[in-house]
Amino acid sequence: MSKDAVFTMKLEPELRDAFIAEAQVAHRPASQIVRDLMRDYVQRQRQARDHETFVRAKVEAGRRDRVAGLDWSNDEVEAEFAAHRLGLEKKAAKAQR
Repeated sequence: MSKDAVFTMKLEPELRDAFIAEAQVAHRPASQIVRDLMRDYVQRQRQARDHETFVRAKVEAGRRDRVAGLDWSNDEVEAEFAAHRLGLEKKAAKAQR
């Protein structure tokens, strides 16, 4: 990839000096580290945005289901799974005999 773009920024001299020193200890050019940091930031932002879009879609689907009467109350869910657990317990008891 071409590296023709220039990015200029202002920062505290102490931060710059500490960053350059750490880059030298790591035997890496400071510009390479900054590019890596920028790539990581862009990736994290995109992932966060994708996750937010996913969650919003799930919430909207749940709201549509509720309006359509396709939702269950907590009591209904508890009763359904209590019956399911009871059936599994009976099945397990038969298998142990």
